[in-house]
Amino acid sequence: MLGLGALAAPAAAQGSLNLYCSAQVEWCQAAANAFAKETGIRVSMSQKGSGEVLAQIRAEAQNPRGDIWYGGTGDPHLQAAEDNLTAEYRSPMLDQLYDWAQKQARDSQYRTVGIYAGALGFGFNTELLARRNITPPACWRDLLTPPFRNEIQMANPQSSGTAYVMIATMVQVMGEEAAFDYLKQLHRNINAYPRSGTAPVKAVARGETGVSISFVHDVVTERLGGFPAQFALPCEGTGYEIGSMSIIRGSRNERNARRFYDWALTPAAQQIGAEAKSFQTPSNRSTPVPAEAPQMSQIRLIDYDFAKYGTSAERRRLIERWDREVNSLPR
Repeated sequence: MLGLGALAAPAAAQGSLNLYCSAQVEWCQAAANAFAKETGIRVSMSQKGSGEVLAQIRAEAQNPRGDIWYGGTGDPHLQAAEDNLTAEYRSPMLDQLYDWAQKQARDSQYRTVGIYAGALGFGFNTELLARRNITPPACWRDLLTPPFRNEIQMANPQSSGTAYVMIATMVQVMGEEAAFDYLKQLHRNINAYPRSGTAPVKAVARGETGVSISFVHDVVTERLGGFPAQFALPCEGTGYEIGSMSIIRGSRNERNARRFYDWALTPAAQQIGAEAKSFQTPSNRSTPVPAEAPQMSQIRLIDYDFAKYGTSAERRRLIERWDREVNSLPR
């Protein structure tokens, strides 16, 4: 836990908030700092991938330690809602949000809400691929070709919401049997399945791997950090995330959790993402979309079925199948 000790004195009168955050750590820290400064509420922040936070909330269900879960792919938030791990809350800010963010709230019976959106694609290290004379991937099928042998990283879907979105995307693009055929072939070209959804693109930026399967806004962050990273969007179409936020059921500080929830849906709070070099599309219609952000309207997005692929049973079934049929194979 990362306590914001500098704000402890004024916060004592306002109470505290335990924040689980699944966005980039820089964004998590900036949001925690800004909320604490504005409200005087003492914030303790813990940053983990969305799959890991979901597992933690489940483990703590009888004695919740967290108050609010901020950021991370929407499917695990929907699963938490389905499993009654999060609390219903209808924020007065809802009517200011894009339809896709409001739909996330409706689909969960108002136990979660969309705070940003981002498309899935490829990150690649331009210098490394040029040295190896490899043409950057443009389509999902390109990743199966011999030049990408041991050049690709994707996260482990058991801990990463990003990787689960990739599997669910493949199933929707290709059909389930063809998708698992594809994943088995892709496995031969994978050099690692790290736990975090952002770890593969960071490995691309550092030149440790040629290609990542990532949300493309994370590639923009690395490129603007001075790394030779670029992104591509699959020609066949791609899925996307609705980054979400949920109040944890049984929260000890529910009043402060609701206050953070309302605050996080304001344009001022949502601009913190871009200031922290995260370039998703914000959910409040009045929040400026960063110029650096991939333009969702120009991306060939599939009609991603959040209601189906956000259920616990479907997530569990697909991840277990991936672990049994794909992850167990030699490389």
